[in-house]
Amino acid sequence: MTDRVMIFDTTLRDGEQSPGASMTIAEKLMLAEQLERLRVDVIEAGFPISSDGDFESVRSIAEKVRTLTVAGLARAAKGDIDRCWEALKGAAKPRIHIFLATSDIHLEHKLRKTRDEVLEMAREAVAYARTLCPEVEFSAEDATRSDLAYLSKVAEAVIDAGASVVNIPDTVGYTAPSEYTARVRHLFDHVPNIGKAVVSVHCHDDLGMAVANSLAAVQGGARQVECTVNGIGERAGNASLEEIVMALKTRRDLFGVECGVQTEEIFASSNMVTNLTGVIVQPNKAVVGKNAFAHESGIHQDGVLKAKQTYEIMRPEDVGIKENHLVMGKHSGRHALRQRYEEMGFNLSDAELDKAYVLLKKVADKKKEVYDDDLVIIVRDALHVTPSVYKVKNIQSIAGNQVIATATILLEKDGVLLKDSATGSGPVDAMLKAVDRITGIEGKLIDYTVRAITHGKDAVGEVFMKVNFGKAAFIGKAASLDVVEASARAYVDAVNKSIHYQMALDAHRNR
Repeated sequence: MTDRVMIFDTTLRDGEQSPGASMTIAEKLMLAEQLERLRVDVIEAGFPISSDGDFESVRSIAEKVRTLTVAGLARAAKGDIDRCWEALKGAAKPRIHIFLATSDIHLEHKLRKTRDEVLEMAREAVAYARTLCPEVEFSAEDATRSDLAYLSKVAEAVIDAGASVVNIPDTVGYTAPSEYTARVRHLFDHVPNIGKAVVSVHCHDDLGMAVANSLAAVQGGARQVECTVNGIGERAGNASLEEIVMALKTRRDLFGVECGVQTEEIFASSNMVTNLTGVIVQPNKAVVGKNAFAHESGIHQDGVLKAKQTYEIMRPEDVGIKENHLVMGKHSGRHALRQRYEEMGFNLSDAELDKAYVLLKKVADKKKEVYDDDLVIIVRDALHVTPSVYKVKNIQSIAGNQVIATATILLEKDGVLLKDSATGSGPVDAMLKAVDRITGIEGKLIDYTVRAITHGKDAVGEVFMKVNFGKAAFIGKAASLDVVEASARAYVDAVNKSIHYQMALDAHRNR
């Protein structure tokens, strides 16, 4: 039997803790379906007790995803565990993931408990969870700063209590690869019942060693790696899924293990996470960055032209990066569009195809060449999951170094057209103020990013905005050949999300 490493994806839980990376329930469900296509082994869908939104997203994903294990996070407390199980019980393969700190630093300053008290808390929590769920994972928070003898004692106790996975996370990104390998091996040498559980690792990137540490742990015997797409996550982020998976695949001679990830879905997964969170991948990011397979040096170019393996250790197509070629134009029909999307991995409903077709015509009217990247942007709009309270119907802006920037926008709400104008420091500022005047909802722009998705002077621009509406902040996104139009639509997207958030809060209060 092949030695296999399980990939535990926590993009929806730990990844969402990345500043500004919050997702709606519908967006989380969309990403969960993509992770199912990626064929990770476990999806950590959220922390159910943390909020009603997290509970609902875990419940929805548990009911929708049938081929993978769906995990929910819980503290070592009965209330957390009950709430977690309530969200997970509809899953085909549920897992309760319990965490409790084991380092003296956390015991003294956070938990204010003794080692013996924490040991008993861990044992009781796992034993209780095991009465509800057939699969329980235990994480010893801050394991890399925990006393090894005590960590081993905790691991033995929770395995006896029913944990089938024991995770030893590098919670603060403190350890180094050689230390981590030794720590994993210590568990195998000093925990008598370690063979009854899978040893897992979960690394943060505070010192830039999350991927290296994860791989070192695999060499030490760990057989589950917890990671996120694009490495997003709290502080400096988590270990990057795509880097770990491709390292295991490319250097199978060194690691001697396999994983079940469908690597051709990596690039699509990376793009989706960027689109949903607004956290953009840097160009030199390994595996999925724009420059990952680019060669500018003349010597490198010459070598690659003669034999790709001279400077490429992976093939772009292995991670789902396809050649960017002309595929569509203004005269293309719905059938051709559907076929091309199916080739790209998108199976659209008739309604989604109709919306994508309308957007294709708009893009094709403005630019002669329509590439796959354009089609990805179009389908993102077609699959957009936030119900629209306000819809952008028309915009007009005037700007220049000798005139006051002015913008006029026409919005539709419940079939009624609403129009207003405003001035500002620039056309985007004026447009957002005009939206505020119509909706009566004033947002504060926290972050604003524009990037060119395609090539040339007529490139499609994608806008990400993080907007604060007082009680919560939301990410709005849109793409267009016109940056002012994309900005207006992204802002209205954030407004719509804030309205639905408030509606959900009001509904919860009125229960």
